[in-house]
Amino acid sequence: MRPVDAVLDILRDEGVDRVFGNPGTSELPFTDALVAAGDIPYVLGVHEGPVVAMADGYARATRRPAFVSLHIAAGLANGLVGLLNASRSRTPLVVTAGQQDRRHLAADPMLSGDLVGLARAAVKHTFDVQHAHDLPLLLRRAFALAQQPPAGPVFLSLPMDLLQEDTPVEVPARSVRAPLGAATRLDEAAALLASAARPAIVAGDGVGRDGAVAELVALAEAVGAVVHHQPMHDRVDFPTTHPLHAGMLPATYSGIREQLAEADVVFIIGTHAFMAHHYTPGPPLPAGVRVLQLDTDPAELGRTFPVDLGLHGGLAATLTALTGLLAGRVPEAAERRERAGRAHTARRAEILTAARAASAGPAPLDPLAAAHAVAGALPRDAVVVEEAITTGIRLRQVLDLERPDSYVHTVGGGLGWGIGAAIGSRLGNPDRPVVAVLGDGCSLFGLQGLWSAARYGVPVTFVVMNNGEYRTLKETLDSWDSASTRQGRYLGLDLDHPRLDFTKAAGFFGIDAVRATSPGHLTEILAKSVVSDGPLLVDVPITGHG
Repeated sequence: MRPVDAVLDILRDEGVDRVFGNPGTSELPFTDALVAAGDIPYVLGVHEGPVVAMADGYARATRRPAFVSLHIAAGLANGLVGLLNASRSRTPLVVTAGQQDRRHLAADPMLSGDLVGLARAAVKHTFDVQHAHDLPLLLRRAFALAQQPPAGPVFLSLPMDLLQEDTPVEVPARSVRAPLGAATRLDEAAALLASAARPAIVAGDGVGRDGAVAELVALAEAVGAVVHHQPMHDRVDFPTTHPLHAGMLPATYSGIREQLAEADVVFIIGTHAFMAHHYTPGPPLPAGVRVLQLDTDPAELGRTFPVDLGLHGGLAATLTALTGLLAGRVPEAAERRERAGRAHTARRAEILTAARAASAGPAPLDPLAAAHAVAGALPRDAVVVEEAITTGIRLRQVLDLERPDSYVHTVGGGLGWGIGAAIGSRLGNPDRPVVAVLGDGCSLFGLQGLWSAARYGVPVTFVVMNNGEYRTLKETLDSWDSASTRQGRYLGLDLDHPRLDFTKAAGFFGIDAVRATSPGHLTEILAKSVVSDGPLLVDVPITGHG
């Protein structure tokens, strides 16, 4: 079997049913082999940023690694933002780029470069493949590493002449790996939880990623513990409609410490170091609190804060075993659930009242009113892909997130991810409607992804919250220095001259578009679009900084 045929054979065996890419000369041996094979479709993007984002969304939707083909050094560089996002969000990707022909690499030919060095900082592991007989083994290893906790993208540099070789190679069989079982020392963990007077749980994205939401709900109910989502969570890790849900933790150590101040025991599950954004002094956890931590990655245990007990094991298996050990040991659980439910209902009523009050009047819409209008239009099985930054915070407050995988975000922070991720989400799960809620700045970074949506007729509704500014940066500056003293002094943070018209951008790419004129109009548009069979862009003028 030729090296390039071995690649295709392994892709089929690893469950890869499409390749995401943007080709160039050094990838021609691979793309030509795809054409000859005919059974693995190639999803084309016109820029590598949206290409990697599409693969990210697809891998999350299908719960298996996605495969990406980038073009040499320049294409890899264009895709680095997406790879950084995938690394932070623990998305399993296998990424390749074609290297120039090795026979003239010493002459420093055009487009060549240190591909492995370029990729190293953005991915979990790299391979510089130099021998045809090594390629099948290293590709198998890449798929295994991409899925092994902590999951993430793995990169291989493939010289174009290596793929063209006529040298026969052997393909190793796919190894079957048993999932992680329950952690050890669970008697101690159960005793710690049972002894708590004010238990709290932090649900990290590992819970949603590993499909352990139901198991976490059962444990929280058994203990009567309030549950906080980790800061800027990527997915649904606990139902936001559940009485024990206490909201999302803020993205600063001081804010986290304040939110958890009343707890005497905190159980942290599947989260990476709390993902703080802005620096604030002090530790993330209040003094005197006892800490239990569970993760599939042993390196996370006690990594940035001391723990009383660190548990390494499968999340669902461990939570199920702990719930069994706690049965009947926490008689106060029912009272705690009732008390937390009253607080949960009051918080929800307050935010919904504010959203309704903000919904009067025509465009530009208040951001909370716009978020509420989106939430009101979504069917129960919808998937929301969110990259709207400040409006996204408000959206999280009004969405009813009950079904796993119904919310997709990235904690990576690299802008331009949302359009491609929404396309990949719909390709990976075609039976669920997908609505992408995007900021105007975020949309500009990934606008080329609309071309792929149009080319493949992917039925995604792209909702652009258009405030004509980088609002999150203004809010950050104002947190350091009050807005009244700044007197509108913001350098490079305004996009309103000229005001961007995203309906024209959509038209350029061949996508239908409409501008929302009121909250009711926005709800009406979305209610119709989620049952359509093609892409739609909705430009939503919202109020700016004020």
